[in-house]
Amino acid sequence: MKKLLSFITVFTLLLTSCTGEQGPPGFDGYDGQDGLDGVNFVGQSFERTIDFTSANNYQESIEIPIDVALEETDMVLVYHLRGQLDGFDIWKSLPETIYINSTEQFQYNFEHNYDFVTIFIESHPTFDFNLLLDDERFDQTFRIVVLPVDFVNSSNLDVNNYDDVMQYIQ
Repeated sequence: MKKLLSFITVFTLLLTSCTGEQGPPGFDGYDGQDGLDGVNFVGQSFERTIDFTSANNYQESIEIPIDVALEETDMVLVYHLRGQLDGFDIWKSLPETIYINSTEQFQYNFEHNYDFVTIFIESHPTFDFNLLLDDERFDQTFRIVVLPVDFVNSSNLDVNNYDDVMQYIQ
């Protein structure tokens, strides 16, 4: 028993007394969720409610507010509020196709430049805009979202999934 205790003591002393130079520093680990680097940006958004009429050629230009920092390379997305379900808003990304019947359809669509986002209704050249219901033309709410393009290109973000996008909005 004494020999066993002596052996354990000597072995422990040898292990604890070993020192040497510190090795080279290791690589930095990942900071973010799912092993991805953390996100260092904040997207921005704002909402507008508009009407589509023949007087405005079924389109509306919305000025991007000056407090929204828009870079020339940023991505601009537009989502249409389609209603609510169980108290939660339902948003649909544009372009969005609406089927009136088996032969007629139209789209809510958008285009943007540095200062404005234009949201419009478009269809084939012979489309009869009188087929549009008031619920499809008046009091339409849209959310305009500005995201840094570097982030969108470097991530697996599905820009058509409103809930995914809104995780990164201020």
